[in-house]
Amino acid sequence: MLETRIFPRPPRRSLALACALVLAASAAHAAAAPLAYVTSEKAGVGVIDLDQMTLTQTFPVGAGGPRGLSLNADGTRLLVANKNTNDLAVIDTATGKVVQRVKIGKNPEYVRVRNGYAYVTYEPGEDGGPPGAKPDAKGDNKPAANAGNKPGADDDDANKPPAEIAIIDMKNWHVIRSVTSGHETEGIEFSRDGQMMLVTNEGDDTVSIYHTRTGAPIRTVKLAAGGRPRGIRLSPDGKHYVVTLESLSKFVVIDAHTFEVVKTVDTKLGPYGVAFGPNGQRLFVAAARDRVVQVFDGHTYEHVADVPVGQRCWHFSFTPDGSKLMVACGRSDAVYVLDAKSYQPLKQIGELPLAWGIVTYPHSDGSIESH
Repeated sequence: MLETRIFPRPPRRSLALACALVLAASAAHAAAAPLAYVTSEKAGVGVIDLDQMTLTQTFPVGAGGPRGLSLNADGTRLLVANKNTNDLAVIDTATGKVVQRVKIGKNPEYVRVRNGYAYVTYEPGEDGGPPGAKPDAKGDNKPAANAGNKPGADDDDANKPPAEIAIIDMKNWHVIRSVTSGHETEGIEFSRDGQMMLVTNEGDDTVSIYHTRTGAPIRTVKLAAGGRPRGIRLSPDGKHYVVTLESLSKFVVIDAHTFEVVKTVDTKLGPYGVAFGPNGQRLFVAAARDRVVQVFDGHTYEHVADVPVGQRCWHFSFTPDGSKLMVACGRSDAVYVLDAKSYQPLKQIGELPLAWGIVTYPHSDGSIESH
């Protein structure tokens, strides 16, 4: 006679625990996949699988015109500045859904996250480009000839409201203070100890320095007239800041202790995004109007190479393993992928109309985030 054996059914609690463990394992696996997030002013936020180097999905943010972006420490929240809706969208990276919107002000642009706070620049007096900017023959925004005029000109930045920096507590998503800056505030960087926040002001040709937590002003560094400073990055050894001057096609090296300019270096046309490579041996500068990423020695600042890319390439990021450089090119509607050592082109990832900024998780160095 066949024997029927009856096995006891596992308790429901055990089943629930087993399911939870499976889900947790799946989530951990998904979180382990390196990703890049790219703001596309016309499409939303593109998500790139860095193992496959393919665009896998797009997070919709409405008709916001997303530009600046940054991630929280564990990569679960992506913060995106939206120029058309004047807010900061907080996206759950697991679902791609906007879970919070923080009202900022007109024309929010650049976003940095540090120690549980978000710092967002916005420009009440600007429309999103240099004064008098018109597309040149290459399709890039080129400042008009009088963009660097002295105060008193009809289109001078001094006659417009200054930019501001909203400081947001990421625990409750409240704007705890707004710091008045210069005109057309662009890049944000922090001192090595995190006590100071430095911002570039395109319209004033200055770098403003504030206490990071309180927003209290410390000092203002005046740069060359008409230079329009945009990108800023601290050197890995903490000794210098590098600031790009878009209209003069140069970058300056500023002593991090005295805040004096110690070196000026010529670049190709229209330098914007700037970052040191993962090991600090090379400095990379996106010269947008000449359609190249320039490479310089990270210590002497001697020119090393010019790497052709697409049109209106402002921001870039290294992959988390440091092996590739990814350049967001707005007028080419694509991200250009380069070998970080040989600088050879590897791939173009399209379907990213008016690509603006790019960051990765795990976090890596680039023109927007630095770690």
